[in-house]
Amino acid sequence: MTTDDTELTRRDAIAALAAAGITGSAALAGCSTDGDAPDEDGSRPDDGSDAESLPAPLDRRHLDVLTAAAEVVYPSELDGVDDFVETFVGGRAADRPDHAAGVAEAADHAVEWTRSWMNAEFPALEPDRREEALDRMGAREAEPDPEGSDAERVRYYVVNELLFALYASPTGGELVGIENPQGHPGGTESYRRGPR
Repeated sequence: MTTDDTELTRRDAIAALAAAGITGSAALAGCSTDGDAPDEDGSRPDDGSDAESLPAPLDRRHLDVLTAAAEVVYPSELDGVDDFVETFVGGRAADRPDHAAGVAEAADHAVEWTRSWMNAEFPALEPDRREEALDRMGAREAEPDPEGSDAERVRYYVVNELLFALYASPTGGELVGIENPQGHPGGTESYRRGPR
């Protein structure tokens, strides 16, 4: 079975986790095995099953912020963003709880900022308003710094986290012209073949 060149899969997320040095059971922590089939309308059942699959301190609201950010940070032609983000974030959080705490704090800041300045929580905003929010809070131009200002932490833990996951995945790497992202072995065939 072949997948679309613009579809991010859980295998892409596992490859991105491997590029971050996360393998084994931690890499599979974001993969829920039960109750994760989407409903007919494409939404996920609200039974709390995937919220439970996220290691503390992350929960569903943090994942919603990262997924909503990915929808505006990633190229619009990509499919499968929800599962990709959930798998990557869950695996990273299982392996690095201190990093997960930073992600949770940055996601909470994004929600509080948009609630105060745009009268809605970040995931509830339309995509163009989410882009505007990232610009207005300074997260797209800030230097990424895990110990820095709120904008610098949102840049580091939300924007850069998502971009790293995308570019380290085989599908995302190919989309931006990286033949073999770190952690994704292409084999000798990829070195003999010219650029596509």
